[in-house]
Amino acid sequence: MASPMALRLFSPNLPCPQWRCSKAGHITQSLERQLTRRRLTAAAALATAFLVKEAFSNLNNASSLEFRFTVPDQTLEEADAGVKVHARDLLQIKDFIDSKSWKEAQLALRERSSFLKQDLYTIIQAKPGSQRLQLRKLYSILFNNVSRLDYAARDKDENVARECYNNIVATLDEIFAII
Repeated sequence: MASPMALRLFSPNLPCPQWRCSKAGHITQSLERQLTRRRLTAAAALATAFLVKEAFSNLNNASSLEFRFTVPDQTLEEADAGVKVHARDLLQIKDFIDSKSWKEAQLALRERSSFLKQDLYTIIQAKPGSQRLQLRKLYSILFNNVSRLDYAARDKDENVARECYNNIVATLDEIFAII
């Protein structure tokens, strides 16, 4: 049978009627708080140690850690289906450029390019290593032009906006030729 002190240590819901109690088997409230904090800290440390061990012992990943940029649970099929839709949506920015609706162009550009970025990243990660380098380069060119187009829309620079739009169209054509 456990001692009264042990019962008190592991049963924090037994109240001590006074702030400081001198009875055998009773502990003070401050000592009880310290013990509770220690238990919580020990539990957190054990959980962290377990998770770190799992991360480093999983040999399915390249370096046993997985830092994903893609949407959780997004499959390659979903990305394949979405990439064409999102690319088409991105190319509709031309209407805003033609009408010189710069603020709307910026908002639409930011929204539509983020979906395309996620889809392309998922597709690139699924490709064999020999194709990845070229696709990553085109990915970089594409989204650098998207950023330049965003700045051009902010500055209301129609010439730079058209140039960036044309670069986006050409880069998307190259990407779709590969994938």
